[in-house]
Amino acid sequence: MAPNDPKQGGGFFASIASSLSSFGSVMTKSVNGLLGYEGLQVINPEGGTEDAEEEAKRGRWKQEDSDSYWKMMQKYIGSDVTSMVTLPVIISEPMTTLQKIAELMEYSYLLDMADKCEDPYMRLVYSTSWAISVYYAYQRTWKPFNPILGETYEMVNHGGITFISEQVSHHPPMSAGHAENEHFTYDVTSKLKSKFLGNSIDIYPVGRTRVTLKRDGVVLDLVPPPTKVTNLIFGRTWVDTSGEMIMTNLTTGDKAVLCFQPCGWFGAGRYEVDGYVYNAAEEPKILMTGKWNESMSYQPCDMEGEPLPGTELKEVWRVADAPKEDKFQYTYFAHKLNSFDTAPKKLLASDSRLRPDRYALEIGDMSKAGFEKSSLEERQRAEKRNREAEGHPFAPKWFDLTSEITPTPWGDLEVYQYNGKYTEHRAAIDCSDSIEVTDIKSTEFNPW
Repeated sequence: MAPNDPKQGGGFFASIASSLSSFGSVMTKSVNGLLGYEGLQVINPEGGTEDAEEEAKRGRWKQEDSDSYWKMMQKYIGSDVTSMVTLPVIISEPMTTLQKIAELMEYSYLLDMADKCEDPYMRLVYSTSWAISVYYAYQRTWKPFNPILGETYEMVNHGGITFISEQVSHHPPMSAGHAENEHFTYDVTSKLKSKFLGNSIDIYPVGRTRVTLKRDGVVLDLVPPPTKVTNLIFGRTWVDTSGEMIMTNLTTGDKAVLCFQPCGWFGAGRYEVDGYVYNAAEEPKILMTGKWNESMSYQPCDMEGEPLPGTELKEVWRVADAPKEDKFQYTYFAHKLNSFDTAPKKLLASDSRLRPDRYALEIGDMSKAGFEKSSLEERQRAEKRNREAEGHPFAPKWFDLTSEITPTPWGDLEVYQYNGKYTEHRAAIDCSDSIEVTDIKSTEFNPW
């Protein structure tokens, strides 16, 4: 496999996190008839075929809603629908994009191991396995809530990590995140670029992800592959990722290039990931192989990419057990992100956990979730009008816009930098003698 140019950045987790912006699992028979797909045999990515009409009957949509929704979406075919369409709460999961950014931290111990490791090539084995580990969680087809401008998400009590993310721009929607423990710092700026194709949507991760390993000051840069959400209109909605993931050690020039195989007929090749860790001279040193929904393994190789004699394939990461038949296909870690188990003392009022629409959806009150979502969006518009009338431009609290413009394979990106103020804020709170316990029933969500 020939490695690509690594000198471009990618906002891995947030782009993928926002990218699962599917517009519903399926439509009903009337829509299939409208499109000429009645009775069509469709591919099931898990293997086998199913009748499209029967598959459609298991969708989230009521028949009387499906025609009007499809007619509304037809005009957007070929367009970037990242932020120009208001979507119903019925297709949402009770989590925001900022929380999905934090979901990448589930297997953060792999970055700890990369920092402890002296072998420069094994560092890339651990760090790329960490980057791959989140794809199992991101195959969910529910859409996360779009964050309100100024909304935040905090996380502690996991691997010694302090995590903060913030919605730093509304148009275009952009998020920034920072995570840190004794072994690494993690910084990301990301925005989403999409192309709606009718029955599918292509997602392009426009962003920059940087990991710094503290022991030696090694800086890693990640470029993720694009993602496609398939069967938006008919059939079972599912997510596929194909293309190259590139993790580059900017300090030494070493890099890992891994190929995500596309899903073929009857599911052939789905989930498979293969590639190599290369030195700065682009010579293969370690081969990597596995499936992003199961595990990743590695083995030293020769200059031709063949396994070295006397070595064996060793597992470096395996996906953790997940709840059975979970309504939103959540992992145990995803449930923790919604709970206060990972919340710090005296949670910011702008935190995603406190959103009334998110919480209403979590407890199954669809009607209240829809009402609260509309109310928050209207308050956001009103706040913008007032701010513009007073001549006060929006400024994020925890991240600063830099003058840097970084190129990505899908467009240039403005870079936001963590300003360190959250670290000071959290230290002051944690040292305080009077700590109030956050109560979701009494704390009003307020990102303004």
